Amino acid sequence: MQAVNLRSFKQKVRHNKRSLKRFLTKIEKNPPRGLDKITAALEPEVWKEVDCLTCANCCKTMTPTYTKTDVKRISKHLGMSVHQYHEKYLEKDKTGDYMNVKQPCQWLKKDNKCSIYAVRPKDCSGFPHTQSKDFKQFIPDTHIQNIEYCPITMHVVENMYDIVIKKGLTNVTA
Repeated sequence: MQAVNLRSFKQKVRHNKRSLKRFLTKIEKNPPRGLDKITAALEPEVWKEVDCLTCANCCKTMTPTYTKTDVKRISKHLGMSVHQYHEKYLEKDKTGDYMNVKQPCQWLKKDNKCSIYAVRPKDCSGFPHTQSKDFKQFIPDTHIQNIEYCPITMHVVENMYDIVIKKGLTNVTA
């Protein structure tokens, strides 16, 4: 497993973001046969390559969306009321979703570990959502955005690009 060099990752993003986003947009409209099987095979291999604890870019630059269940679970764990938790840590975004007031996440420790890992939001436990059984479902909003923030997503999409485009598994072109 490799440590993530965020500077190198950000340079790679600047270089490849446009073509990978275009690729994802095209496969969203015209998914190749077996897309979910391709992703299921790639995803565990990529996780072996990237050490999230050397990165934590998601926690440093993004905020999860909190469900009511998340807030109840976390506030109980912290010995706070739901109202106190909302007041201290959350704000509504323009769509009405609850998000962290600040970034990096208030629960991120100096060692890049989560101080509430056992009760973290569902959005965090599912991140980066490449492990979904329906990869296509997350393309429009999630994967296109996460290319810029998550080395796991970037590697999965790059490898998928190699398989789908270079091996001609679809009529989609880059």
